Amino acid sequence: MEHYVFPEIAEQLAGLLQRRLTEGAYDVDDAEELARLVTADLQSVNGDRHLRLKHHADPISPKEGAATRDAMRREFDASLGGAPRVQLLDGGVAVVELAPMLFPLEWAAEPLSAALTLASRAQALIVDLRANRGGDPDTVAFVCSYLLDERTHLNTMHWHGGERSEQSWSLPHVPGARFGGSKPLYVLSSDSTFSAAEELAYDLQQLGRAMVVGERTRGGAHPCKGWTVHPHLEATVPVGRAVNPVSGTNWEGTGVQPDVPCAAADSLAQAHALALARLAC
Repeated sequence: MEHYVFPEIAEQLAGLLQRRLTEGAYDVDDAEELARLVTADLQSVNGDRHLRLKHHADPISPKEGAATRDAMRREFDASLGGAPRVQLLDGGVAVVELAPMLFPLEWAAEPLSAALTLASRAQALIVDLRANRGGDPDTVAFVCSYLLDERTHLNTMHWHGGERSEQSWSLPHVPGARFGGSKPLYVLSSDSTFSAAEELAYDLQQLGRAMVVGERTRGGAHPCKGWTVHPHLEATVPVGRAVNPVSGTNWEGTGVQPDVPCAAADSLAQAHALALARLAC
């Protein structure tokens, strides 16, 4: 009720949870099972995939967001800072994989700058988001800044209560070298691509900067915060709503629709072929 970006939905959900609790629906001994049951009810009204009760196998800190942040740090250290692969394919086409997340910018700026600067000399670029499940909107803007020539309005976030909004723009200057805004650019997507990774694909697609190749993404556009409510349970609640300046809407529920639909497993080969054909023109 206090934090969800849609107050009218929050009121419905509060009533639903109270009713289900009274009915005994949550009378289970296992925290993981409780998380599953509550999450199903939380998502039953409007399908918001960011709204959930999340189970953690290891005990989590009572500080707000600490559970998610601790897990992110471990993944950051294990993934070369979120850029685990930079590869040059035939024909001068580079691939930069961003996974498993777009980590907080204070961590990720250096490794992402290194990866994108290395790829800046390529004739065409493929950004692989197939295994990326989200992250930091500021990091989205940082990555976009390497793929555009001019400072560009990417997104507007409307926060809980509707009294405050915040625009996201690409940066006027970046550390390292830009790939730029004119060479061919492709983004790979899958049905696992989620949240901030979807924003990256959606922003570039709506600007006409990139062609999205692969599968429709999961469809989660609402940034969220986490609260520890039990040693093994974290409530994640969306606190904002994204609005794209081109489309006037976002990808919530619908996902990002690929320009070239194909199985995620085939999308790299498909994008490479598209890039080679374009470069041959």
